[in-house]
Amino acid sequence: MAIRRIVKDGDEILRKKSRPVEQFDQRLWTLLDDMTETMRKADGAGLAAVQVGILKRAVVVEVDDQLIELVNPEIVSVKGKQRGTEGCLSFPGKWGTVTRPMHVTVKAQDRYGKEFTVSGSELMARAFCHEIDHLDGKLFVDVAEEVIAD
Repeated sequence: MAIRRIVKDGDEILRKKSRPVEQFDQRLWTLLDDMTETMRKADGAGLAAVQVGILKRAVVVEVDDQLIELVNPEIVSVKGKQRGTEGCLSFPGKWGTVTRPMHVTVKAQDRYGKEFTVSGSELMARAFCHEIDHLDGKLFVDVAEEVIAD
């Protein structure tokens, strides 16, 4: 595993739409492992492949020591609302108030291509939405009521 460079605010790749993962092989597994290590080193709750410069539909999310890898994720249902503060590893020192669903169900594939669904509430739901938005070139600063800097 390796720590990858996190793409920062201003890099055009963050605004690009990611392509579906088609090959479930060692390259993908290495990417997912590296993303997990990079996210943990940066003390984040999630990381999308685009944030390490790879335009593939893959994210990792870790909340309450529960690591979830989502390949080709799609939000299939949402319930309720929550409003809270969000930050982003690609926007160090910036925070914003964002309204997200309270409960989210995602359909995705695992690192081997097997389909599954997973649900999360509160912070997990927020992380799913935030990271999946990255795959479509949508950033938390686009949906935040206001953005403040440290």
